[in-house]
Amino acid sequence: MTIVTHFLSSHYLFKKGLYLLSLLVLFTGSLYPVSSSAQQQSGSSTAIPPFLETEQKWVDSIMNKLTSDERIAQLLMVAAYSNRSQGHVDTISNLIKTYKIGGLIFFQGGPVRQANLTNKYQSESKVPLMVAMDAEWGIGMRLDSTIRFPYQMSLGAVQDNQLIYQMGVEVARQFKRMGMHVNFAPVVDVNNNPNNPVISFRSFGENKYKVTEKSYAYMKGMQDNGIIATAKHFPGHGDTDADSHYALPVIKHNRQRLDSLELYPFQTLVNNGIGGVMVAHLSIPTLDTTANLPSTLSKPIITDLLKKELGFKGLIFTDAMNMKGLTNFFKPGTADVKAILAGNDVLEFTESVPKAIEEIKKAIKNKQITQQEIDERCRKVLLAKYWVGLHSYTPIETQTLVADLNIPDAQLLNRRLTEASLTVLKSDKNILPLQRLDTLKIASLSVGATQITPFQLMLDKYSKIDHFFLPANSTAADVAQLKEKLQPYNMVVVGVHGLSLRPARNFGITESMASLITEIASSKKAVISVFGNVYSAGKIENIQRYAGVIMAYQESINTQELSAQLIFGGISASGKLPVTIGNQFKYGQGADLAAINRLKYTLPEETGISSAILSRKIDSLAMLAIREKAAPGCQVLVAKDGKVIFQKSYGYHTYDQTVPMKNDDLFDLASITKISASLPSLMKLQDEGKFNVDATLGTYLKEFRGTNKADLTFRQILTHQAKLKAWIPFWQDTKKKNGKFKWFTFKADSSKRFPYKVAENLYLNRNYYKKIYKQIRKSPLNEKPGYVYSDLSFYLYPLIVKELTGKDFETYVKETFYRPLGAYTLTYNPYKQFPLSRIVPTEYDSLFRKNQIHGRVHDEGAAMLDGLSGHAGLFGTGNDLAKLMQMYLQKGSFGSQKFIEPATLTEFARCQFCEQGNRRAIGFDKPDIIPVKNGSAAYSASKDSFGHSGFTGTFTWVDPTYNLVYVFLSNRVYPTRNNSKLSQMNIRTGIQQAIYEAIQESNMSSMNRK
Repeated sequence: MTIVTHFLSSHYLFKKGLYLLSLLVLFTGSLYPVSSSAQQQSGSSTAIPPFLETEQKWVDSIMNKLTSDERIAQLLMVAAYSNRSQGHVDTISNLIKTYKIGGLIFFQGGPVRQANLTNKYQSESKVPLMVAMDAEWGIGMRLDSTIRFPYQMSLGAVQDNQLIYQMGVEVARQFKRMGMHVNFAPVVDVNNNPNNPVISFRSFGENKYKVTEKSYAYMKGMQDNGIIATAKHFPGHGDTDADSHYALPVIKHNRQRLDSLELYPFQTLVNNGIGGVMVAHLSIPTLDTTANLPSTLSKPIITDLLKKELGFKGLIFTDAMNMKGLTNFFKPGTADVKAILAGNDVLEFTESVPKAIEEIKKAIKNKQITQQEIDERCRKVLLAKYWVGLHSYTPIETQTLVADLNIPDAQLLNRRLTEASLTVLKSDKNILPLQRLDTLKIASLSVGATQITPFQLMLDKYSKIDHFFLPANSTAADVAQLKEKLQPYNMVVVGVHGLSLRPARNFGITESMASLITEIASSKKAVISVFGNVYSAGKIENIQRYAGVIMAYQESINTQELSAQLIFGGISASGKLPVTIGNQFKYGQGADLAAINRLKYTLPEETGISSAILSRKIDSLAMLAIREKAAPGCQVLVAKDGKVIFQKSYGYHTYDQTVPMKNDDLFDLASITKISASLPSLMKLQDEGKFNVDATLGTYLKEFRGTNKADLTFRQILTHQAKLKAWIPFWQDTKKKNGKFKWFTFKADSSKRFPYKVAENLYLNRNYYKKIYKQIRKSPLNEKPGYVYSDLSFYLYPLIVKELTGKDFETYVKETFYRPLGAYTLTYNPYKQFPLSRIVPTEYDSLFRKNQIHGRVHDEGAAMLDGLSGHAGLFGTGNDLAKLMQMYLQKGSFGSQKFIEPATLTEFARCQFCEQGNRRAIGFDKPDIIPVKNGSAAYSASKDSFGHSGFTGTFTWVDPTYNLVYVFLSNRVYPTRNNSKLSQMNIRTGIQQAIYEAIQESNMSSMNRK
């Protein structure tokens, strides 16, 4: 859909005379037609609400069946709850059956309970009930187990109003699925009072044009899909310092101010066909001088201003008739009749139906209002009921209701709205997004929290971070202690949590919180994210001192996770501040930040893949593997288009099912070490001119000169056709015929001569590694040329790296790749850094080490090299391995940092000797030359794809054609390597194939929908 520039026009008549004010306003970012005219008389260009143009026959037939009392009752809407006692249910049923009320407004409860009650109430009603909800941010505002879209203030920061329209569409879908018809939204109040206790975060902001644009988009999305939208709180509740739920706010502005500001959004939406307007309980002397008279009961405000001057012809709803702004001055019944006399069509939250009907009948009898006027309003209600489909009402089906309300597309829209709202108020020296992770020692501080937050959990996905907390009730001593703990860090990421939405008591910011927040800004390079009411940032003293400031507007899982992603460049930032925050930040402030090609974490739908299809296919195979004991557990990660769309762990660490598998568990990657440690090192060194893949082994290792391997080129070696032996069981040479270790190999205790711990009570001689390399040098070559997969050369690459760089192998790969990538779990000998509870155990070694292998490398040869080799020994999580693989997919770049030249990666990932029947690339594995069902990769993997598998049950693959990264980790060798079911059942490549099928099926499904 093409973005078109629209113009709005609005006019306001001043109270004295017919002074016409015409305003032409550029409606930026909207995709929807808005009626406009440079010159117009009052109401002359006002669009008619769509329900007024519906078919009349059904309305006539219903009117003919209603008594005069029942016609009055059609104007009454009572409050209903789905979380209250049977007594409440019986009361509502009695009102429906006895008085034939016209509608219900549902409040708190649950979707299935509400649906069941709706079905019950509708079955008891003579005329189908019009069901409403006060759902400003969707039905999640009232119902559990449903989606809560962002508050309107959050949406005020969103620059793409198409997203807000889509939210309106989705809210309408959910309303219809719940059997509801009227949403008391949007809030069109212009919030220009930071101390407003009731509107505030419920408003789109302080700019009347932006409030109008966004209100219109929300309204249009709902009404285009059959739900009546209701603009509130007429004539404008944005500049009040009292809450009409508890008192009667007084607005003292003159008429010119009201016309030019408060009334502007209402007039524009009226001009463009909004179906409903809700009138607030406000005292506005400029419009009605009657003392203590709420606007809800004011004829000059409702009939004269709203109906006549603004030309509104739709449904006029009162605000809740039980609010103190009304009930402090008027009793039930009296208030109801005054509301009708003032010009309202529907009385919301009527406290006493009998009294309301009785008083309205008296008014008719006393000729304060005619029956004809009541009938006209009743007809209007019935026309609305016809338009929303109540002439053909069907009961709500509840079996799939919760799932239908929480579809992935709606969840994705929710995330997109949140992402688009995040506002970067400050980024000194382009500190955001954080770069050069290898130079940062990062702490995260959750202020106002006592345990790990979703914000911190997402931060963990990007780098190594230590977490701290400052509860709201902390003492000065707590603050001092925390300051001391933060001293070693050169970057602190602060999240402010648990804030109040209301301005009372500084939005919940305590003295201790404010003190520490200020001190961190003064003493550290720090970034702060505020998860609360936008105005709360004005209560954080010296917040401008932070190098980076992010306004998240509210606290939800989405705001926390996406703020963390923004900090690390996984997502971009485009939000603009919808209000002014004290003297610190101005309206419209907000930096545009681009993402920096780090991984984003989102739903499959963002890449066009169905969550249901993808999950079903992967779950079935993963659970089959566990059920058949192909492995105790596994971990699967899928990233497409630079986005992690699936990350799930299955089963347990062991078959006794005591430790569940988790996404942050570390696995022995086995031969994936080859492409994760050795290969990136060689590619980097080739880029630097220090290594040449066409050079010989003897070029870099003088010990191999004069041997049968001296002239073997690395291109031959790394494609496994250099005639090297497949492997050598080095550990067997350490034993005597009787099975005991030779005296010079191992000892039970460590010493200077036997320093290398291979297992518990097993320490290797410090010089034994020389024997290993000697065995490789002296090993014979295969007699026949051709492809034979061999580990042997990978034992040597740590030696070559050290020779060429002067650094030991582990230091080199960590400094050059893992730390800059933020892949801190990629490591050798993980038991030195991580608790064993996070490390998945592998085999019980009954032949060599006589021990359960846990936290140390499974491979015997690597174990004899102190756990560090180029062919095995690397551990890590699926998430961190995916970062490395994504770097490969992105032609050597990640996080705005180049690691490997694109041309080098392309050459190494290319099949080198396909014409000879060898599928291998340089170091990487490739798909079979002729695809087979149980091959090296999935049948559907493209010829440009590459990756590797590992003996312990691991597998990872990159497919540039599909922009896809796949990681599968398991410990299939627990408790014994003799378990080959994982390969026999084709689980790893089976899941990979399932991913391709999910992509294809999702594409087909999308095409069919179109």
